[in-house]
Amino acid sequence: VQLQASGGGLAQSGGSLRLSCVGSRITLKLYAVGWFRQAPGKEREWVSCISSEGEESTRSYADYVKGRFTISRDSNLNTVYLQMNDLKPEDTAAYYCAGNFPDRLCDSINGSDYWGPGTQVTVSS
Repeated sequence: VQLQASGGGLAQSGGSLRLSCVGSRITLKLYAVGWFRQAPGKEREWVSCISSEGEESTRSYADYVKGRFTISRDSNLNTVYLQMNDLKPEDTAAYYCAGNFPDRLCDSINGSDYWGPGTQVTVSS
């Protein structure tokens, strides 16, 4: 199983970026996938999670990104996205996607066993 995050870069305050998480040797729509971030000198923190695809699929967000970030998936591309709008300098961090496969719900996402390499997001003021 491999996860690969991409889409990071440099943005101005108030700008937008979209991160992508592509799965290899795993069908992401069957499981919960989360996004996390870690800023220099700080602990890793949870950002968002989307549960497995279906009628009862849920999306959850940390308070500090709620209303600005949106998580979604494209099952045909085996990809989970994180659309980040109204970016702030405090959003600057390395962003990671992760999964606690084979869990389908987000309850255990903080115990994820599978992590992709991070993609750097830098927001200038």
